[in-house]
Amino acid sequence: MSVEVKVKQYLDKIKKEDRKINSFLELNQSLIEEARAIDAKKKKGKLAGVVIAVKSNINVKGLKASCASKTLESYKSSYDATVIERIKKEDGVIIGMTNCDEFACGWSGENSAFGATENPAALGFVPGGSSSGSAAAVAAGFCDVALGSDTGGSIRVPASCCGVVGLKPSYGAVSRYGLIDLSMSLDQIGTIARDVESAEKVFEVISGRDERDSRSFDRKSKEKNVDRIGIMKMAGVNSEVQSFVDEFVDKLTRKLKLSSEVVEINGSELGIEAYHPIVWTEFFSASRRLDGRRYGIKIEESAGEEVLRRIFGGSEISKAEFKGRYYQKALGVKNKIKDSFNQVFRSVDCIICPTMPILPWKRNTRPKAEDLFIVDMLTIPANLGGVCAMSLPIGKLNGLPVGMQIICASGEEKRLFEFAKKVEGFSD
Repeated sequence: MSVEVKVKQYLDKIKKEDRKINSFLELNQSLIEEARAIDAKKKKGKLAGVVIAVKSNINVKGLKASCASKTLESYKSSYDATVIERIKKEDGVIIGMTNCDEFACGWSGENSAFGATENPAALGFVPGGSSSGSAAAVAAGFCDVALGSDTGGSIRVPASCCGVVGLKPSYGAVSRYGLIDLSMSLDQIGTIARDVESAEKVFEVISGRDERDSRSFDRKSKEKNVDRIGIMKMAGVNSEVQSFVDEFVDKLTRKLKLSSEVVEINGSELGIEAYHPIVWTEFFSASRRLDGRRYGIKIEESAGEEVLRRIFGGSEISKAEFKGRYYQKALGVKNKIKDSFNQVFRSVDCIICPTMPILPWKRNTRPKAEDLFIVDMLTIPANLGGVCAMSLPIGKLNGLPVGMQIICASGEEKRLFEFAKKVEGFSD
């Protein structure tokens, strides 16, 4: 099938079905021309024919990086993020920009200024956030792969809710240049796909050192077997969800003849308490450029409730920081978690746990923000530790998708992918 035919099929499907899903905020009007140009090439790149959707906080030249906010509703990107440059160089095509929780602030996909995203895998239930549109677009069959950003679970949570694969790479494995910050020390661009191989294919292209991102690095990971797994359990996980994952892991370890042991990441019980001061403080700092003078509208005058909560919280934390009350203490917990991961990975090859402590909840029920803090309690530690993690669909519980999270050491994406493929085959 030609690239042109393929993108036309996707566009037709989006036109017919996305009105009820609301996964896209904007489609690439040059898509067909770009597809024809790729078809005309004699030598095609690694991603020729791969159709990719992009979360609207990643810059794609000529398309709107609105962050699903009225603040940047009219902002059209003047350049490509590094990940987009690399995708285009290998002949991947960008189909459009996806919906998300405003400025990546949220858990449910309901905080967009342009309407909530529906969950194609469980209609009437939240698709998870903040990369809601990217996960929904993949689950609905509107694209091959989507890019999202993950600060504390924003790729893995929607992947779990929508029954797809979601990868958060190691911090620095993928350049952040061109990503609109939520938290500079935690954000990571990653991939969402229907299968592990597709997620890996795009990751291999977008990863690697970038001189415009000083924290980026070239991976030296080699294919390694997984023989020993660590099982992480935390208080607060729904008993049905935990039992469902435990049963799957028990069958998996026996089938693949893996050894297992219960592991504990020291400091992970404080993950939520450390995560929010870091995110709120760094987001407050990053949002100071959104003053309405250079582009957009002043953020305090145009953003929604969850965004303002984080900005005002970050402002208060910054005022108190001369005594080192919050941010510096949170960074201390972050370092403790990172050290604990390093220690645990000396005895196990990977760590397994549920992706989410609860099942997706019904849309429009609007739980209190403090009740939603637990949603990413199992995903936050990987961001604080800078390690790589993936959510894999392992079935449905009460008719709702359940994701299992696999965590590997920093830079060990190759090991993560190889093991995930075995798990994927087992779950099939």
